Amino acid sequence: MSLLKTSRKFHKWLMLFLGIQFVIWTVSGAYMVIFDIDYIHGDSLVVNHQSKIDVDNINFTLGDLLEVYPNAENLEMGVFIDQGVYRFTIKSGDGDDSTDKKTQYLVATSNGQQLSPLNEDLAKRAAQHYYSGEGNIVDVELITENPPFELSRRRLPAWRVNFNDFGSPSIYVSAQSGKLVTKRHEFWRFFDLMFSLHVMDYEDEDPSNLLLFWFVLFSLIASLFGFVLTYFRIFKAKNSVEQETAPTVKDMN
Repeated sequence: MSLLKTSRKFHKWLMLFLGIQFVIWTVSGAYMVIFDIDYIHGDSLVVNHQSKIDVDNINFTLGDLLEVYPNAENLEMGVFIDQGVYRFTIKSGDGDDSTDKKTQYLVATSNGQQLSPLNEDLAKRAAQHYYSGEGNIVDVELITENPPFELSRRRLPAWRVNFNDFGSPSIYVSAQSGKLVTKRHEFWRFFDLMFSLHVMDYEDEDPSNLLLFWFVLFSLIASLFGFVLTYFRIFKAKNSVEQETAPTVKDMN
């Protein structure tokens, strides 16, 4: 009976302590399972353009580019809002790779015009080009520091373009390369909150954290005490009832 009392005591207090987190795990897990992960990632928010470079419109050759930007590195050709562009980086610093700053450039292949850093009008045109919805732009913001949690610092500077569409979608465009950085909506933001609550890491959202480990360990201990209580309440009690109701020798006589 001492085992029964001990199990009852510890099971009660452990479940009182763990119960709220159990509810959080249930709610957050249900949200993450119900919603399609591709929708959460915002894949439906953008158009996958398969634009090709028009070679007949390349009036600013690679040789011309290197004359103007002799220190260009990581050079590539691409498309920006249906026009051919050069994308490349230029180092600035004292030659130390650990401290050198790399600046990205965007230059039109048609006339050599430098398009970077994007102004607000180009950022809005780029966002509308990438966006698949029909909503209108409600506000535009250039983020150069202190980015929101949904945007990586290494992507700065970037334009955030918000649309008045379902889920309040936001399109992030690099101010230097003109590329789509990321896309977000309220369902993703709520998913991110649910994930942080689920893994119990409220900053880095890393499942490998000590808080989650200890909660899982205490949950297993509480479950073991629950099994002990189950044994005493069902199997042990059933045996006791059977012994009490079994006919004795005196009853047989």
